[in-house]
Amino acid sequence: MDAKLQKHIDLLTQRYPALKQCEQSIIQAYNILEECFASGNKLLIAGNGGSCADSEHIVGELMKGFKLPRKCGEDYAARLKSIDPVRGEELAERLQGGLPAIALDGHQGLNTAFINDVPNGGLLMYAQQINGYGKEGDVFLGISTSGNSKNVMYATVVARAKGLKVIGLTGAKGGELAGVADVAIKVPSKETYMVQELHLPVYHTICLMLEEKFFG
Repeated sequence: MDAKLQKHIDLLTQRYPALKQCEQSIIQAYNILEECFASGNKLLIAGNGGSCADSEHIVGELMKGFKLPRKCGEDYAARLKSIDPVRGEELAERLQGGLPAIALDGHQGLNTAFINDVPNGGLLMYAQQINGYGKEGDVFLGISTSGNSKNVMYATVVARAKGLKVIGLTGAKGGELAGVADVAIKVPSKETYMVQELHLPVYHTICLMLEEKFFG
């Protein structure tokens, strides 16, 4: 692990010593995501309740600047300005580099239509989106404090069938998700709210590492 990236892991484990046991799985998850984004692929994320909110939170950290400035490159800025000198100037100044990530909870038109039209659609709606969005080389991040969320597990089956790597973010037991994921980050707690409290610093650290790699 590059020292510039390792510093984020070190800071995480200093602030949250209980997460030291997750260090290797965090690094493995980061490596999968680095390869995904370096290859021009995307991240798909799903969870329920607090984990649904975490999915949106992760997208917010990846699709815009988190801690570092992500200015447009000179060539892209020049293309924007050549198309529209006024708007292009502002776009070149204000747009921020993004790493493509989609939270699967947010498409209410699609999700409600699928739930209404398809038997068992509520359990299959994340699977349907991976079926439509996913391609080989993408990554699916399933967030489940128990590791047994039914809709996340259906989505995992589709992800694996389509050639996506699967990362699980779970509690200590790991559940069924940990058994099928390429990497499972099992934070050391079994109480739902405590698991969620440890998930946030884990994914913040991974987002910081990715930003350092691609925009540092």
